[in-house]
Amino acid sequence: MRLAFSNRNQMQKMKNLGSIGSSGRISTEDCEDEEISKLAISTFQAKEEEIERKKIEVKEKVELQLGRAEEETRRLAHIWEELEVLEDPMRKEVAMVRKKIDMAIRDLKPLGQNYQKKEKEYKEALEAFNEKNKEKAHLVATLIEMLSESEKLRMKKLEELCKATESLSMKQ
Repeated sequence: MRLAFSNRNQMQKMKNLGSIGSSGRISTEDCEDEEISKLAISTFQAKEEEIERKKIEVKEKVELQLGRAEEETRRLAHIWEELEVLEDPMRKEVAMVRKKIDMAIRDLKPLGQNYQKKEKEYKEALEAFNEKNKEKAHLVATLIEMLSESEKLRMKKLEELCKATESLSMKQ
């Protein structure tokens, strides 16, 4: 909710910057593109932090459950040994509890695999984002270079035209 409010404020700032007009050195489109890029980066970073928090939460839950399952398994193994020595009539109940623990351990395996899958997807998405960001930066640099070269050529042509008009004026 806060992120959406912040995004709206940033978009309003972009609109306000656009209303400055052409009197500034930076054009409205450049400001908007820059603000949109900053907005996209901040949004991505917020999502990245949220993913990281969730990843840590899932990891902690899985580790906690694994620890509990291991502890329960150890306790039940100890109980099992004592029951075998005593040949207690509750052997069936212990076997059922042990089966339930084994089922819980089996249920934890897909959770761990899901966690690893999500982590891999996150890394791939981050890598793709960084790659596209580098590509964008390169294209922006190329554009600036091309615009600068174009401006130089136009200034040179304008000077040639001025000289040509001056020489025509002198001849008359």
